[in-house]
Amino acid sequence: MIVAISIGAVTIPLGDVWGVVWHHVTGQGASGDLATDQIVWNFRTPRVVLAALVGAGLAVTGAVLQTVVSNPLADPIVLGFSYGATLGAVLVITLGGGVALAGLGVSAAAFLGAVVAGALVFALGQRRGRMAPTRLVLAGVAVGYVFLSATSYVQLQATPTELRTVMFWMLGSVAGAQWDQLPTVTVVVLAGTALLTLFGRRLNVLLAGDESATALGVDVNRLRAMLLVLSALLTGTVIAVAGSIGFVGLMIPHLVRLTLGADHRRLLPLTALLGALYLVLVDLLSRTLNRPNELPLGILTALLGAPFFLWLLRRNKGLD
Repeated sequence: MIVAISIGAVTIPLGDVWGVVWHHVTGQGASGDLATDQIVWNFRTPRVVLAALVGAGLAVTGAVLQTVVSNPLADPIVLGFSYGATLGAVLVITLGGGVALAGLGVSAAAFLGAVVAGALVFALGQRRGRMAPTRLVLAGVAVGYVFLSATSYVQLQATPTELRTVMFWMLGSVAGAQWDQLPTVTVVVLAGTALLTLFGRRLNVLLAGDESATALGVDVNRLRAMLLVLSALLTGTVIAVAGSIGFVGLMIPHLVRLTLGADHRRLLPLTALLGALYLVLVDLLSRTLNRPNELPLGILTALLGAPFFLWLLRRNKGLD
């Protein structure tokens, strides 16, 4: 993270970066000249911290959803959460002039959209009061396409300026991150990860199948409901501040499983750590590959994630 803060349009020595951060965190030492202090503390540090939080949140959500729906290809996009958040944000950007609609800002509308999408998937994925993994995936795909169609229609009504904002937001970005955005995201991501980790044993039991889990005293239906709600809240929070970013929740959990196994008590904290590292590096690439222009994060995560997805399909014979 210190390296990512150091590199940009103006490269700042690592020692100066550390001095500024240390000064603001502890109140000790000197923060250097005013320009360096502004660049490091007000522009780059909140951006890098937000990238780490978003990467951690998406990766943890992907790991949980893959277990909940018994599908190794599940992530927030497959279950429609991301599309719900996108529709909420696009409605505010276009119909509300990018400021507010019905009292909601872009972030709040995106969060609400993800929660609504999660509620619909939860309702449609049930049959006779029980949730089936296959129904959840199919419901997520169907709900996602409905929200995606609505988003496309709203885009047709947008002005060229609004459309550019919409497209950049849909592809994901942490540019313009500010300190006042971080407290809520930090609390939700850290608390959500910790709470989901506490469900680690039960998630491990789900891997054995519904019948085995029920025999071991786990209320499978109730557990899935709680995990879906937590996943929707976590997804909605991070997408609300960074836009729709794909493949993080798909790729990172598999990398951890391949090296350290599927025990969720270790898997979830390490997935959060690797997800944070991954998105910080992707954000660094997004602002250095084509200086002074920036690439949306979603473009790079797709370029990196799609080959991994194809490799996973070829490697995992269980998908046959």
